[in-house]
Amino acid sequence: MDVSFAEDHIVFARYEFPGATVHPAGVLTLARIRDADPKAWPPEIRTTLGETLFVPRAQEPELEEFCRRNDVTTKRRPWIWSDLLEPFLDTWFDPDDERATDERLHKAGLSQEEITEIRQRLTPLMRAYNFDSMLWEWVDLGLFDLLNAATGPLVNPALQATLGDPAAFYTWAMAIAERSR
Repeated sequence: MDVSFAEDHIVFARYEFPGATVHPAGVLTLARIRDADPKAWPPEIRTTLGETLFVPRAQEPELEEFCRRNDVTTKRRPWIWSDLLEPFLDTWFDPDDERATDERLHKAGLSQEEITEIRQRLTPLMRAYNFDSMLWEWVDLGLFDLLNAATGPLVNPALQATLGDPAAFYTWAMAIAERSR
């Protein structure tokens, strides 16, 4: 990922996620930015189309300055993908923790059936990403991790291909992320 900040726009010179409006390269104008979260891991920009774009963690100060200079709203939002991907962490959750996670997902508008379907669809991918690759993440897996699992080098391309068209998968993941709005 290669990102640079201009006075009133952001240049994505190399953005790895097929389906993104800035893939493989593009410019994000101020008019297309809804809000941002420089403190997210990695920092996020949300577009008026409901897309979440990521900025390298090292550029958090630049994103903060860009937002300040251009009066871009900074906003934390619930991380729906962190809750959906929680079962794929290298840790154990007690039943009370699992219920609390499900309650947050229900509050975001996901039914138990949807939660189950999403997790079933992603089980092979996320197990390969976090366990087979020996990443062993135990704190948080979110949208950025999901997109890396679907397109990055840690998962066998044959398994990634089972997800279908990468751009369609990206759009599906963004639509779910937007439900936490």
